[in-house]
Amino acid sequence: MWQAAVSLFATPGWVLPSPLQILHEGINVFPRLWMHTESTIGITLAGFTVGSLTGIAVACLLHAVPGMKEGFYPLLILSQNIPTVALAPLLVVWFGFGLLPKLILITLVCFFPVSVALLGGFARTDEAMMDYFRMSGANKRQIFFKLEFPNALPALFSGLKISATYSVMGAVISEWMGAEKGIGVFMMNAKATYRADRMFVAIFMVVFISMALFALVGLLEKAIVRPAVSRKEDSR
Repeated sequence: MWQAAVSLFATPGWVLPSPLQILHEGINVFPRLWMHTESTIGITLAGFTVGSLTGIAVACLLHAVPGMKEGFYPLLILSQNIPTVALAPLLVVWFGFGLLPKLILITLVCFFPVSVALLGGFARTDEAMMDYFRMSGANKRQIFFKLEFPNALPALFSGLKISATYSVMGAVISEWMGAEKGIGVFMMNAKATYRADRMFVAIFMVVFISMALFALVGLLEKAIVRPAVSRKEDSR
């Protein structure tokens, strides 16, 4: 339908290129685009790792320390009301055009879904099992590592899947604010020259990276969560 509509109404390529035009341009610019893609993948993986670990640490801290969740959870939500595009220029002013502001931006994008999902997982711990652990003489550390955290793993991976897609968006936005290479830089160059076909090529590449990272987290979930659930069912 897209191809037919563009052909039927003779839409200019700089307004809306046809799928065939986008495919042709993608093949032509792929070597150059791949150079930018490698840079984006690198910063995405680094930011996703740091953001996920930060989210896990924040959730564990808010859950383990009495009063922390009530005091800091509203601030956690408030931090997500700051537009990422508005925050990015400030990070550049404060930390320059290097790797650090990009990592900070992606971390801010990624840690919130992980924290909220993991806190929700902690809250859904089976009360009967909790009472059983306490009656068995388990201390807080044993309850956390043997019951609460394993029980929250499915929720944690739900948050990681969301963060996986957000991390690519955060990487591209950080590249818009200042970088030598990356898909964000490629998109800005395409925008400056009114090359809508190249913009669509970059968009499809971003979607592909997001889906690949989402699938990677899904495979990791199958390798970790399902064996844990199977062992839990066998023990029962």
